[in-house]
Amino acid sequence: MKTYLKTAMLGAALGLGTMVAMPAANAEDTIYAPNLSYRTGPFAATGIPLMNGQRDYIMMLNERDGGINGVKIEYDECETGYSTEKGVECYEKTKSKAVVTQPWSTGITLQVLPKTNVDKIPILAPGYGFSPMANGKVFQWAFNPPASYWDGASMMLNYVSDGDLDTLKGKKIALLHLDHPFGKEPIPLFEAMADKHGFEFLPIPVGLKEMQNQSAQWLQIRREKPDYVLMWGWGAMNAGAITEAVKTRYPMDQFIGIWWSGHDGDLKTVGDKGKGYKSISWSVPVADAPVMADIKKYVVDPGNSLMEDPADINSVFYQRGILISMILAEGIRGAQEHFDTKNVNAEQLRWGLENLKIDDDRIAELGMTGMIAPFSTSCADHTGHAGGWILEWDGSKFAPASDKLTADADAIAVLEEVKAMEYAEANKPWPINEECNM
Repeated sequence: MKTYLKTAMLGAALGLGTMVAMPAANAEDTIYAPNLSYRTGPFAATGIPLMNGQRDYIMMLNERDGGINGVKIEYDECETGYSTEKGVECYEKTKSKAVVTQPWSTGITLQVLPKTNVDKIPILAPGYGFSPMANGKVFQWAFNPPASYWDGASMMLNYVSDGDLDTLKGKKIALLHLDHPFGKEPIPLFEAMADKHGFEFLPIPVGLKEMQNQSAQWLQIRREKPDYVLMWGWGAMNAGAITEAVKTRYPMDQFIGIWWSGHDGDLKTVGDKGKGYKSISWSVPVADAPVMADIKKYVVDPGNSLMEDPADINSVFYQRGILISMILAEGIRGAQEHFDTKNVNAEQLRWGLENLKIDDDRIAELGMTGMIAPFSTSCADHTGHAGGWILEWDGSKFAPASDKLTADADAIAVLEEVKAMEYAEANKPWPINEECNM
């Protein structure tokens, strides 16, 4: 606890969060990979385990392997508190030597997005950000693998319809969502699917000041009686919604969240009363995965992790943070091999992120079997559109409750193309890679 408080106080003073301890070295001996973190503010409860997982994976690589192909990764956090204004400040502060920017907020991502065309620094936003970033022709410097918010929305609909969306005709599906760019992300997909398959779509926004008091929203849910409530929540909103659902006795088996609404800590507030609540997830915690043994050996046991509760090592968000840093590390590794250099720069990392190949064999080599679905990226596809699973709360933890689900790739591709071109048109002149066809 003292270690974390000391780090947080230093971050508040300097605008920086945590940095993986590095030995004295020349700049060319390391690769600088900053993270625009949020260990403070209204979303800190979810940010802390995610940042801990990201940090610990990089530290494990540095300790176990000496980094990536002999080059250590300088992981550095710049604290944003999830504020878009502070996020842009952090981007400007770190961009001079960064090979990547990891904005974490959809709002920050949207602000940074135009800057990357000029600064030529790739955005890495695994499982978040602006869904049309999947279109690599239009968004040459932005990446959101392994799945976008539209993938998540599609998989949720596939799950509640048993794979046949036409069976949803005449039903009512509510979207309880944060009234913020993040919460509005899935709305175009849901609207398109509602028009196509004949179900009623009911968006119910939750303002930032209403996150912990959602009585008005749940009064509307009781009145509307939706067949399903899908949740696009974050931070305190999740716990507030789950508490209200328990209080109003909404059927938990009809309540499903996006992957950022599947945080162990939120469900622990209601315990057994939350049984049956579900979330779609592109990651699955696997306690006995070999990578977890290595993180425990090289980071946790020596006392170098910032985790306050040892049980968090098996939580959904901590292990998802590990996977996020894995995606970055694999992009760096691929760029090193392709360009035959150890010290990759931002433009070379862009190539690495555009040519990820995380297949079953590579997942096994990384010691992560069962933790993530295979995926690959390309010039045209900056997401990879990996599958996901439904995780269900059993009263004490989340556990897989479905076979692997996949999104409606054809429907999403059309929407990606339309919305990407709308963005480019609205932000002219916007560079488009016309040579990118695959």
